[in-house]
Amino acid sequence: MAHHDQQKSDPAKGPGFWKSRTGLALIVFLAVAAILLGFEHRIHIFAGNGLIGVLLLGCIVMHFFMHGSHGGGGHGGHGGDKS
Repeated sequence: MAHHDQQKSDPAKGPGFWKSRTGLALIVFLAVAAILLGFEHRIHIFAGNGLIGVLLLGCIVMHFFMHGSHGGGGHGGHGGDKS
């Protein structure tokens, strides 16, 4: 059991998901999809639906500010150390 616990806290696992080939491919795919989606719906974005844009931008900004209180340790860090 102790060997299994040691593997969970081993920092030398390699690069994280977002720096792996799969993560980079996902980032590129999402960026291209966002550009194409914005291009196809540009009339809706720039034609006076400013309130929707402000609300969506507010959600994104609020999301980043609310995650600042987690301490950078990932999600679900409310329960303390699980030994």
